[in-house]
Amino acid sequence: MSGLKSELLKYKRTFMGKLIIFIPVFFAVYALVTQTSLMENPMSESSSWKWESLLALIFNWWPFVFLPLGYALFAALAAAQEKKSGDYRALRARNIHPMALWINKITAMAFFGLLSTLVLMAAAVTAGLLTNAGALPFGKIFTAGMVCWLSSLTLIPIQLWAAVWKGLFLSMGIGFLGMITGVLAAPMSFWMAVPWSWATRMMCPLIGVHPNGILLHAGDPLLDFSVIPVGLAVSLAAFSAFTLLTAAWFARREAK
Repeated sequence: MSGLKSELLKYKRTFMGKLIIFIPVFFAVYALVTQTSLMENPMSESSSWKWESLLALIFNWWPFVFLPLGYALFAALAAAQEKKSGDYRALRARNIHPMALWINKITAMAFFGLLSTLVLMAAAVTAGLLTNAGALPFGKIFTAGMVCWLSSLTLIPIQLWAAVWKGLFLSMGIGFLGMITGVLAAPMSFWMAVPWSWATRMMCPLIGVHPNGILLHAGDPLLDFSVIPVGLAVSLAAFSAFTLLTAAWFARREAK
């Protein structure tokens, strides 16, 4: 726990800490402005404000853009901060196994991802209440947010490994490719093979929106809720596996 607390304190009052608040609020404001402009357009089919359309905007863009690029940026910032402060030399002077250092860093990033998700949920609720969107679907908002967070945990060790190994450009490059391949693979039968598509695919039955942003109609195969428990199980198993694999890589790297 002391190692985890140390990791969390590193990012206090840093740019990374500000991003945790700014990015989810930005997504909620973007959805609010977009939906409002649609309502004001006389040619628009949206005749009234609906929670469904607001949540479709927020939770379609969140897994599509933030999860791949956000974690890529977080990992690059975390790696850069360690390099600037001595590249783990001070920590290695203590009796701490390198694998423990790595796992603590991944756990801290997962915690900040959870905080960012909670901010997103709060911003989504606020946006809906400010516009009198109707009865608050808190259960749907909470479920969508937690599924996004849990299904994206696998990206943390992957992006952190890329950032520590080769720096910002590899981490952001993988994040950008993941963003593109994730949205393309999400509606396909092989979506389970692409970690960047997991959150996007599981939002289909929860939010009722296609990965391309179009609302789904009743009877669409993408509305199958059975993908959620399977997807979460695979996500958590993959997160554990990638964490251990990258931790072993980091331990060997530090031993050299």
